[in-house]
Amino acid sequence: MKNETLNVPMYIIKVKGKGKIPDYIQLRDDKFVLVAYFRADRPLKNLEKYGLEGKDEPLRLLIDALNFGKLQRLAI
Repeated sequence: MKNETLNVPMYIIKVKGKGKIPDYIQLRDDKFVLVAYFRADRPLKNLEKYGLEGKDEPLRLLIDALNFGKLQRLAI
């Protein structure tokens, strides 16, 4: 099943983990509903589900450059 957020703006935020909890990434749709949640140090699987197929490397570079706690529009 394809995600319904493919044709709407998406947002990304990097959240700092504490203690044994790792840093993680949230992808949110235009209504800020959580679409995906994954560890920042692991690649997101099934990118096509989120309309991001073929964008593995640009997404990785974006995640590496993100500041913690700064919500921004996902544009890759």
